[in-house]
Amino acid sequence: MTKTIQITDNHQVERISELASKAPYEVWLTDDTVMLDARSLLGLFALVGKRVHVVAEDNVDPGAFARLVSKMV
Repeated sequence: MTKTIQITDNHQVERISELASKAPYEVWLTDDTVMLDARSLLGLFALVGKRVHVVAEDNVDPGAFARLVSKMV
C-alpha cells in the first residue's frame, strides 16, 4: 500500500518520524532510489524537498493508513 506526499521542511520530517513511531505497523518512505524506515529521523532529513511514497504492508487497514498519511502532510 502506498501514497505519495511532498516533504517540505524539517518540522514535517519530525512529525512523520513521530507518527511512524506510534503506528502499530512498519512505515517506510521511498523516493524510488532509496527506501528508509520512517522512524529514522536522521535518514528522513535527506528527503526534504522531495516527493516520496509512504509505504506500508498490504495487510494494513486502508482507512487507518490514509488517516496516518493525512497527518504527515
